[in-house]
Amino acid sequence: MFKYRYHTTLAAFLIIAFTSFAANAQTMLAANTYRDSPAISQPLPGTMVRLKGRAEKLRLLSFLKGLNIPDVPVNEESDQGWVQLANTFTKLRLYPLAMKCFLKTLTPDSVTRDVPITQADQQLIADQLHKIGYEGRPEKSNIIKTDQILETFHDDKPSLAYAMVLHVKQPVRGTPKVHKFINTGHTFITLIKFNTDSSYAALTFGFGPGKNNLLAGTPLMPSAPPKFMDDGGHAWDEVIGKFISKHRFKKILELARQYEGLSYNLSTNNCTDFGLRAAQLAGLQVRDTRGSWPLGKGNSPGVAGESILLGKFNNSDTGNFDRLYIDTLSNTNSASARQ
Repeated sequence: MFKYRYHTTLAAFLIIAFTSFAANAQTMLAANTYRDSPAISQPLPGTMVRLKGRAEKLRLLSFLKGLNIPDVPVNEESDQGWVQLANTFTKLRLYPLAMKCFLKTLTPDSVTRDVPITQADQQLIADQLHKIGYEGRPEKSNIIKTDQILETFHDDKPSLAYAMVLHVKQPVRGTPKVHKFINTGHTFITLIKFNTDSSYAALTFGFGPGKNNLLAGTPLMPSAPPKFMDDGGHAWDEVIGKFISKHRFKKILELARQYEGLSYNLSTNNCTDFGLRAAQLAGLQVRDTRGSWPLGKGNSPGVAGESILLGKFNNSDTGNFDRLYIDTLSNTNSASARQ
């Protein structure tokens, strides 16, 4: 009992200390105004940390390097501190570390064994803050070959756990609009393989059109050559994560291999189609994801993101939101939809 209280108190203290430090250092997270409560502001998921000055950035790096997160037991359900830490690391695009924190809130089962948080993770935080720079602007997504995706996870290391994260970037944040001018949004996934030696293999990627001509992958010419993109630096509006079995993980990798030979089609085989199929293989169902646009219709990041905001999704293993990591524009709205 003493050990439990100690770890719980320590985790809560880290959250409070981090929040207090970030405020004092004027570390800024853009604010989201809930659609139903315009006066309420919360940190905006998908928006990167923005540091106003070099001195503040160095102070924050020093603080994060000094965090000594203990190896605590799983099932810390009463401690929302771990969820808050997961949200923070998701905003920094440190998805493996976010899922490690989320794991601390779960009761162990056949696919969720404890994955320790190590000092190497603390160094990753510092490295990521250097990488994203002062403004934290989204990075360009570069083409990645299917073989590179598959080889990422063939590291010859014994696995401890597997996870998948679904990301949705809407054309207009918080609305079901299917496009804003030429911006149609994007849906992509992250796959993570946690190893027994505390290392991990992870890749964030999505499906898209190869631009062999200016109109390829548009309503005027919906078909295009296929390509995968490394979306590790891509912005997002909604995120749903889940720990999955090795069998399901392999199924998703097989889906990626199959997509190598499938043409992109804006209406029938776009980025959201790939993301939803991967999510379905992981046991994650998202409903009502189709929209329409001039000359076409199909699954859309805008509509899919709206459905996530309205709680139109579930863990197919439980039939509800249990064991899902959720970080959206409005977790309040999502929570309301769960009732």
